[in-house]
Amino acid sequence: MSNNSKYMGYVGTYTKVESKGVYSFTLDAEKGEINDVKLAAELDNPTYVTVSDNNSNLYAVAKEGELGGVTAFSVGQSGELTKLNSQASAGSPPCHLSVSSDNSNVVTANYHTTKIESYLTNEDGSINPATSVVEHEGTGPHDRQDKPHLHFAGYTPDEKYVIAIDLGSDRIITYAVDNGALTEAETFMTEPGSGPRHIVFHPNGKYAYVMTELSSEVVVLNYHADGSFSELPSISTIPEDFNETNDGSAIHITSDGKFVYAGNRGHNSIAVFSVDQSTGELSFVERTSTEGDWPRDFVLDPSEKFIVASNQKSNTLVLFGRDESTGKLNLLQSGIKVPEPVCVKFLNF
Repeated sequence: MSNNSKYMGYVGTYTKVESKGVYSFTLDAEKGEINDVKLAAELDNPTYVTVSDNNSNLYAVAKEGELGGVTAFSVGQSGELTKLNSQASAGSPPCHLSVSSDNSNVVTANYHTTKIESYLTNEDGSINPATSVVEHEGTGPHDRQDKPHLHFAGYTPDEKYVIAIDLGSDRIITYAVDNGALTEAETFMTEPGSGPRHIVFHPNGKYAYVMTELSSEVVVLNYHADGSFSELPSISTIPEDFNETNDGSAIHITSDGKFVYAGNRGHNSIAVFSVDQSTGELSFVERTSTEGDWPRDFVLDPSEKFIVASNQKSNTLVLFGRDESTGKLNLLQSGIKVPEPVCVKFLNF
């Protein structure tokens, strides 16, 4: 749903206390406010959701009793969600999922079961049983790196590869993907104990940016056509004098490739960086408070004039306006009640 001034968004949540599933909201771009927050689909622990490029489907990770997996929804003209089907197996649900641009393949990353899974979809967007399942091994020096903890699975810009990010063993693994089948192609090691979490690619396809959860840095990488990476200078997302616990969270890049945004849980902020277009390297611009506790995720709206962040422990969303020339954020609306929010996504414009 979009009329150039109103955008439909969705929030994936934990359902441990009050939440009932996936929530929807409307961003009124003319007024600069979020309203009409409501339950869109009842689901157990849909902590991460994603929307197909053609807006026909929403996919959510989900828990079904002792099983974990993926649930597919169709998206109606007004943004309403209708469940199509689920695929689930024994164990905890995944923590992240992505869908290919042609909506033919969904991939998931599982923090607890150490697996990356790939699912082919049907014409209506419903999902088939897993085509490919890869179980990982490895550890790291941090006390939270006792085993692999897969935190991201998504596509390279040309979609020849799927990138898996393992917080537990400090690895970024590149898989060639062919009709849903995953074959390991390359592995890049981040600094021991850094705990890589999520990745975004520059729109020119030459650079990538990885948010680390344990060391609170953006790792800047050259991306090569064979699916490999090489490292450029990294940059911290928190102040040098901040000594409290901080877990890096989400990372996003603008479609013009000029700015990278990175979330901090603990410092409770979004760090803003400008991108050197000739080298891919980052320069610090500012940090902005998320006006709440534990910003698990945030998202640029389709116009990229706004950012919406989710404060998991405060049960709130917060809306920022974004200066497109400087990248800086200004607070527009805080304290928007959504229970146990984790992930935020918009229908594509």
